[in-house]
Amino acid sequence: MLSKLGDAVKAGGPDDNDFGVICRYQDVDNFYFFIISSDGYYGIGKTVDGVQELIGTDQMNPDDAINQGDANNHIKADCVGSHLVLHANGAKLADVEDTSLSSGDVGLIAGTFDEAGADIHFDNFVVRKP
Repeated sequence: MLSKLGDAVKAGGPDDNDFGVICRYQDVDNFYFFIISSDGYYGIGKTVDGVQELIGTDQMNPDDAINQGDANNHIKADCVGSHLVLHANGAKLADVEDTSLSSGDVGLIAGTFDEAGADIHFDNFVVRKP
């Protein structure tokens, strides 16, 4: 039911990170996430009842469309019915179906894997109803 887009740039910390947008956020244990990383990887996933998993793959996958390091990335996520789509810099990265979550809020997400300290700056965050 929503499309979210915005710009994100790593201002500090490790490239082994993840950042992007979330939809259908009900609480910290239930939401969808659309993420990319500063080392060029992406994924669409969900956290349901506190269990986090990627959808349609068992690991984040690389794509040359993702600007690496401290370069700006334009992220777009579509969360329309059961259809979930992630774009970065105009390229479609992932397109999956899932019916686990049907409503909730939208927002931003950022984190790291092994080394703490990701500093991600977001700008131009827009939410649109199709």
